[in-house]
Amino acid sequence: MHKRPRGPETVAGLARASAPALCLALLAGATHAYTITLAPASPKTIYLQIGLGTFTGTYCGNNCSYNPPITKAAGAAPGTNTTINKVSVSVAANAVGNGTAQAMTTDSTQATSFFDGFAFCNTPQQLYIGGFYRTTGTGTGTINVIATVPASLTDGAGDTIPFSQISWTSGGNSDTGAEPFPAGSFTGTTVNVGSIAQNQWAESCWTFSYKNTVVPAAGTYTGRVLYTLTAP
Repeated sequence: MHKRPRGPETVAGLARASAPALCLALLAGATHAYTITLAPASPKTIYLQIGLGTFTGTYCGNNCSYNPPITKAAGAAPGTNTTINKVSVSVAANAVGNGTAQAMTTDSTQATSFFDGFAFCNTPQQLYIGGFYRTTGTGTGTINVIATVPASLTDGAGDTIPFSQISWTSGGNSDTGAEPFPAGSFTGTTVNVGSIAQNQWAESCWTFSYKNTVVPAAGTYTGRVLYTLTAP
């Protein structure tokens, strides 16, 4: 388990182009690692959040202890959020394809963690990814977050940019340890982007960038990535 300074406890609410030369947009359908051990409890529950999410209260509640295992606060519960956040960048005409990576930003405003209300990510530079896998008993199982990725971003004229041009680094405020959702890139149509251990809360903050090593036609290119978490 990794610890961090505790921020103010909150009751989190619901929260999800046209360029001179080139605009890219990555749509995601939900710095250093943070994980914490949860107490087994019924019912068995999994929760995944990419960007903006929905949660009643915070998982560990007000003035919660950071000593494992963490018991869910009364009334705390994950919800469903249908928002699709976007990560994008506009590349100036004189910089297209020059090999200088371009920083991408997100339209997500999710900076705090629903675990304890801590201001974990820095928006719009970072996109929150996190969730938990709680079972009714102890164990050493692990479940993976899988990204389903189109081969290319496309514009209205049918021009394409390989999705492999997009990568990310990973981290969060006041945090230490190995990343549950580490740095990576979209190197295939199915990508394992991280894992959550049994009875664990895990979260990271991703910072995306565009490699900018290809010279596509001017336009607005979009593509949507689907992230899936499945438990046996």
